[in-house]
Amino acid sequence: MKILSKPEELILLAVFSLKDNAYGVTIRKHIIDKTGVDWTIGAVYVPLNRLARDGYLETTIGEPTPERGGKRKKFYSLTQRGMKALAYTKRINDSMWSRLSAMDLAALTDKG
Repeated sequence: MKILSKPEELILLAVFSLKDNAYGVTIRKHIIDKTGVDWTIGAVYVPLNRLARDGYLETTIGEPTPERGGKRKKFYSLTQRGMKALAYTKRINDSMWSRLSAMDLAALTDKG
């Protein structure tokens, strides 16, 4: 099983959180809101397209909306493979963090 990169992990988590409203603009806004880091639209779409191509996400095209000049939105949802990759990455992260002592964690926060 592949360990996701941090951008891939954040994008999959955003898609999961946004449920039926996960498209490029809302995914980017969600990540910016949660991380406080401004992501360019390219920093979202490049991994989004790769995750879809590799089977972690599936896409559907929505109906045209008047407020967007009739353009259709591409919506994303997690596949079973995407869910498994997120769960695997969480287990790896939890395992790595659990190996740090309280003193190690304190040193990390003192440096931040």
